[in-house]
Amino acid sequence: MKNYYSVLGLSKGASDEDIKKAYRKLAMQYHPDRNADDSKAEEKFKEVSEAYAVLSDKKKRSQYDQFGSEGFHQKFSQEDIFRDFDVNEIFSNFGFGGGGGNPFGGGGFGNPFSQGRPSHREAPIPALKKELSINFEEAALGCQRTLSISRNDVLEEINIKIPAGITHGKVLRLKGKGQLSLRGNRRGDLHLLVNVNPHPLFRREGRNIVVETEIKLTQALLGTSIEVETLNGIKSVKIPPGTQNNSRLRLKEAGIKFASGTRGDQLVRIIINIPKNLTEEQIPHIQFLRDTGI
Repeated sequence: MKNYYSVLGLSKGASDEDIKKAYRKLAMQYHPDRNADDSKAEEKFKEVSEAYAVLSDKKKRSQYDQFGSEGFHQKFSQEDIFRDFDVNEIFSNFGFGGGGGNPFGGGGFGNPFSQGRPSHREAPIPALKKELSINFEEAALGCQRTLSISRNDVLEEINIKIPAGITHGKVLRLKGKGQLSLRGNRRGDLHLLVNVNPHPLFRREGRNIVVETEIKLTQALLGTSIEVETLNGIKSVKIPPGTQNNSRLRLKEAGIKFASGTRGDQLVRIIINIPKNLTEEQIPHIQFLRDTGI
């Protein structure tokens, strides 16, 4: 995955003004109007435009800084990246004016990832769309899957890497894994909709995993140790005296894993089991506790 800061020749702490200046310089350098029939310059122009589309938007930049390049691209598609990004307006603000034409087809500057000059390029290949179901653990930690798909009426098996931390309903865009073009010289993309099956115990909250566990009233009052299931097996958890109902205990780095190497936590929600009926032997003890102020 490309580093957007490196693409613009900047460090992560660059200011908004630094980002704007870097993009203006590189966009002028690689603009297709100045590099006629230079496919490398065109690709570079697309690359710096994509970097600027993310880093010039505060929300997208914050997400990129938090999750890293791979994690960001799990959450944002190309359409998301260039939504509300008007190259024509940006170049006008830079003092380019409205002339020059769109180097990727059509009048004016448009989305740098549009389909390009149609006069000598093949029509785009429709994406091949498939679905894949995975379990909660596979989504949280990442996994490898082999998928059997029919491409151009031929059944094939392809290996797919499911990134750690993927969310339910995410579409993975796998370049060059789809149908062949009419000429047979190019492959389209595979769009894989990932469905994450629910877990009987775990529930996801962002980067964290939540699990509920019941304890007795006496355990809450006096404290105890309990065993809790995690993605990495059973762990012993200490319940401190005076634990309140619905309180949460945190198990550090036992939650959702991300490609950046970071990991969320597991939150253990404590449910105190209040007995509905007391035995004749228990009642005087509870009454004694009441009389002492508990």
